[in-house]
Amino acid sequence: MIRVIVVDDDPFVCASLKTILGAQQDIEVVQVGSSGEEAIALYGEHAPDVLLMDIQMAQGDGLSAAERILADHPDARVLFLTTFADDDYIVRALHLGAKGYLIKQNVTDIAPAVRAVAAGQNVLGDEVVGHITRASNGHPSGEALSKLGLTEREVEVVELVAQGLDNHEIAAQLFMGEGTVRNHISSILQKLQLKNRTQIAVMYYRCAE
Repeated sequence: MIRVIVVDDDPFVCASLKTILGAQQDIEVVQVGSSGEEAIALYGEHAPDVLLMDIQMAQGDGLSAAERILADHPDARVLFLTTFADDDYIVRALHLGAKGYLIKQNVTDIAPAVRAVAAGQNVLGDEVVGHITRASNGHPSGEALSKLGLTEREVEVVELVAQGLDNHEIAAQLFMGEGTVRNHISSILQKLQLKNRTQIAVMYYRCAE
């Protein structure tokens, strides 16, 4: 059973999410909150598998709450669900170590995203990826990425990660083993001081601005 805490300052949203997620056989909403401070307290009390949280709330925003939670619990899985597809919010959220960022309109995406985040995957909603892509003026050149300290092979891996390919697909396209791909990704994360492959994709599109 995936244990979830929902935090949103709109009571209707909290009730709706509790109903939607509670209808899933493998998901349990253990508690709801309405502010960043409540999110911090509830996480410490219940240690959920996933914290599903809004960003802008009247009493303590979600980003600040996530920063404090992840500082104390680096393995916390935070999934943001918000109406704001703002690339500054997205980049900050992912830089903090959040596992996902969804837009509230896509109700059918919420339960699958919770499952994916609980399994350790990173999730970006289609609108979020599209927003980041549209915010760029194209794709960064290999030279621009190389200036970040990446090797030519690592640049190729970054480009394919940004396209949404998994390790198996990257390995097939670049004619290398999956273990080699994992090693390249580990090196990229270390060099760029990033936490996950979603941040790699965001960095790729930000470099094209």
